[in-house]
Amino acid sequence: MIEKLKQWARSIKRDVVALYVAGRDPRTPWHAKAVALAVVAYAISPIDLIPDFIPVLGYLDDLIIVPLGIMLAVRLIPADLMAEFRQAASERGRLPAHWAGAATVVVIWLVALAAVTYWALRRLT
Repeated sequence: MIEKLKQWARSIKRDVVALYVAGRDPRTPWHAKAVALAVVAYAISPIDLIPDFIPVLGYLDDLIIVPLGIMLAVRLIPADLMAEFRQAASERGRLPAHWAGAATVVVIWLVALAAVTYWALRRLT
């Protein structure tokens, strides 16, 4: 059972890298690119929808949202391309470190938080 979970976790990690490759490939349809890059951004984001310090629920979003996003993105990408991207991901091993990309994800989360706060304050007043 534990070996099966480890294998599943490795496949999730590989698919995140494969989706990163897919998001940068011009052969990937634009809608699949958008979903793929959103899933990658969420997977590597230091900010979660539900913070990890909240017992059970904190990790539940990572166990549900990321795999569901991966499944959706994989369905949107043609199977032959996805096989190629998975092969490239296996060879690459991991995502490149991009400080600018990480900063962009944090800025997007902060803008989203500000927008929700603004909306909530306008609704309450």
